Amino acid sequence: MPSFHVLIAGGGIGGLCLAQGLRKAGIDCTVFESAPSIGRSGYRLHMNGAGGRALRECLPENLFELYMQTSRTTPRREVLVLLDHLGNELGARPHIGPPNDPVRPHTAVNRRTLRQIMNIGMEEVVRFGRTVTRFEEDGDQVRVHLDDGSSATGDVLVAADGINSVVRRQLLPEVPIVDTGDVGTYSIAPLTDELAATLPDALFDGFAGASGPDGAMLVYGVYQPRRPIAEAVAELAPGAAIDPVDPYIMVNLGIMPGTPFGREAPDLWKASPEERHAVLRRAVRGWHPALAGLVERIDTSTIFPVSVRRLQPADPWPTSRVTLLGDAIHAMPPSFGAGANSALRDAAALARALTASVHGEMPLLTAIAEYEAEMRAEVFPVLRASADPRAFDPDFLPDDLSVPSRN
Repeated sequence: MPSFHVLIAGGGIGGLCLAQGLRKAGIDCTVFESAPSIGRSGYRLHMNGAGGRALRECLPENLFELYMQTSRTTPRREVLVLLDHLGNELGARPHIGPPNDPVRPHTAVNRRTLRQIMNIGMEEVVRFGRTVTRFEEDGDQVRVHLDDGSSATGDVLVAADGINSVVRRQLLPEVPIVDTGDVGTYSIAPLTDELAATLPDALFDGFAGASGPDGAMLVYGVYQPRRPIAEAVAELAPGAAIDPVDPYIMVNLGIMPGTPFGREAPDLWKASPEERHAVLRRAVRGWHPALAGLVERIDTSTIFPVSVRRLQPADPWPTSRVTLLGDAIHAMPPSFGAGANSALRDAAALARALTASVHGEMPLLTAIAEYEAEMRAEVFPVLRASADPRAFDPDFLPDDLSVPSRN
């Protein structure tokens, strides 16, 4: 195989999956990740057939099995369930994506656990604490400049550095970041048998959301691993640095501007954890006792504020040796639980395209152009649907989205 090196800006979900896929194909790469280590931001991630297939394609067999065993147990229904504040089911919507595995479906993961799994064996590939600040194209090479004053050269640069991507801003400066105005909090409550016994069954389906008459919205996601994480690691990746994670239920608060609840909400970024918890308590006043009681069980130290931002779908751009994946090109609201799955889909598709080029099956720029065209065709409809104001309507399911029940 000829010498070929891929530079990856960003070591999140998409960047690590791409690196694993390239290494599996025998292609050298280097990942530059700004954070000093794998952080603790974010909790539960919904997984669908697109993301699961990408992991199967990119990961070695033992790490894919570790991902499966540390995924949540299979729910009774793989759907998004919408409730009112009294716990009454208003409707359910199937998850999007290609058909799921019928025997052991892709369900949900703990974000940090998945990143730790994908980091196994990548010690010589991932450079933590190194930020790409700009790039230069020079014929058949791309040079990246890093925040420590050093630089690196490769054949291809992949922007996997998220919604604030410095690579995208240089490559496609006309693509705006859109602040939706929606804010909220992420948090988790330890999922004990006692707590589980009090909760409506719908909260244990694929995903659940409940809304109140004043506009407050809570979204719930259970994480119960199929097997204790430490036990699975000991068998499948002995000695790997993966934290144990006890079962929990993620409780996310959504505050939409203009609603009665939104007009009363304080600045969540200036609020203390206790003040944020008080906002959550206020959101569920008069709600079903189990839903209100769940908020009381939240671990206050896990509450952090979020704002919902997204990108506009970019017009087709000239293909070059610099390309993009995941949130760097199609950051989307979490309405359809598709952000991480789309990044993984991109990673597998790009690894496949670059492998084909390295093996002489097509010219490099042709391979990248085909990857980008496919990504725009498959993921941009998800981005547009996720940004649609009707995204939490159980009957809203655009025809251009892939849905297993109608495939």
